[in-house]
Amino acid sequence: MRKTGGGTGTGPSHGSGDWLTGQLLIAMPSMQDPRFAQAVICLCAHSADGAMGLVLNQPLDSFGFDDLLKQLDIAPTPPARAIRMVNGGPVEAGRGFVLHSPEWSTDGTLPVPGGPEREGAALTASVEVLKAIAEGNGPRQCVLALGYAGWGPGQLESEIAANAWLTAPADPDILFASKPQNAWRQALAKLKVDPLLLSGAAGHA
Repeated sequence: MRKTGGGTGTGPSHGSGDWLTGQLLIAMPSMQDPRFAQAVICLCAHSADGAMGLVLNQPLDSFGFDDLLKQLDIAPTPPARAIRMVNGGPVEAGRGFVLHSPEWSTDGTLPVPGGPEREGAALTASVEVLKAIAEGNGPRQCVLALGYAGWGPGQLESEIAANAWLTAPADPDILFASKPQNAWRQALAKLKVDPLLLSGAAGHA
């Protein structure tokens, strides 16, 4: 994966079993990369090989679900359901990923664990989920991201150590928020963190 996070360098990796899959990354106010200013990212995969996540709070205003279905020649249009679309990150911006509630799945659906007492989510990148949603079916909750954020081995760990990100358990209220523009402050509020008081001294939440 190409580096697309907020820090630099290749720091030490987490030990086995301490990966952040299913967690939220919350950008610190000091984030230097403008692509991730006030970003909230769901980490869909994190291992010794690197990490992959979806930015949740950068809505796509110029390209809607109807437009995507027409482009892919998926019926019906207009669809029976419409879902929110976001800019998921700068890597492979033309590729779509549906982050959704875990009660629905198809071949290739990737579980995104939610941790103790949390439902978790799932990730599907096939057209089957788009067809199901267009027909009025599919997962109960979902958001469609174009592109993703990716990190190489050790890079995300280095950025967290450099205080570029806070981490927090994922919450469906944030993953599938109807007002994604509020997700950054909402995520900080769940951590009981005042963004005005944040400094470079913070790290893991």
